[in-house]
Amino acid sequence: MMTIYRWENGGLRETPEFASSCWINLVEPSTTELEAVLSHSNVPRDFLTDPLDAGERPRFDWDDEASLLIVHVPMVDPDPDEDAVPYRTVPLGIILYKQSVITVCSARTPVTAAFLDQIRRVCPPSDIYRFAFRLLWHAGVLFLRYINEIHSRTTAIEDELHESISNEALLKLFQIEKVFVYFTTSLKADTIALARANTARQLTLSEDDRDYLEDAMVEYQQALETATIHANILNGTLDTFASLINNNLNNVMKYLTAATIMLAAPTLIASLYGMNIGLPFQNHAHAFSIVMGISGLLAIAIGAIFVVLSHKRKF
Repeated sequence: MMTIYRWENGGLRETPEFASSCWINLVEPSTTELEAVLSHSNVPRDFLTDPLDAGERPRFDWDDEASLLIVHVPMVDPDPDEDAVPYRTVPLGIILYKQSVITVCSARTPVTAAFLDQIRRVCPPSDIYRFAFRLLWHAGVLFLRYINEIHSRTTAIEDELHESISNEALLKLFQIEKVFVYFTTSLKADTIALARANTARQLTLSEDDRDYLEDAMVEYQQALETATIHANILNGTLDTFASLINNNLNNVMKYLTAATIMLAAPTLIASLYGMNIGLPFQNHAHAFSIVMGISGLLAIAIGAIFVVLSHKRKF
């Protein structure tokens, strides 16, 4: 889908035609739309096709008449897997061509929608650097918003695990940990790409433009640090719950071992009295009661020993 915006009456207005100064937003574009943009702007074809690759890494590139900045931006997956956290990142290409800005993405992201809603921060596309850097700023803010939402989910799951450790809750935490890994990996690459753009000689930036870029870099750096902190905390939480599970398993095995030893004494006596040889009390009228009593006393004595050792934390 291709949407074209022009600057009219202090705001962006959708228009069906290309203009010398406009914002061309491409979302899952068709071949026809790509050819139309190529005919209008004459930018390199790979500038339009590279951001459509889901595995494309953030980078800064340039040509004789155009510059390309690819960053990863966050989005909510419309069709997430069951019990999965519906957040992921996708490449977003920002092409600066003369007095126009072209954005290319393989999926619909809330970054452009948030940018359009913030009228006070939107500027004419002819001011290409400020326009692109404000768009990047919104992407950084969106990263922070999603990170805080994910952290809230993590807190709720941890409260659930404090009540009872379940496999489903642990799997949810593992899914959240994967999202943090994706976010931190993307943000690290994004900050490197932005730093390269900030020092690129191919971009003639004014002091104001550089300030806007640095604002975007601050948001990305803050998002990276926040995601890293939450990822480390979550990793420690998973390790703690893993230790608790192991400790609970050890306790269960301890009690099962104690029960096995307690039952071993009566079993041994019963086995001995099953032999066809002369045995104590075999001619006594209450032989069975005596043997069962001795077996019970031995089991009780062994159980008492384990209880005492357990209280002294020696077992």
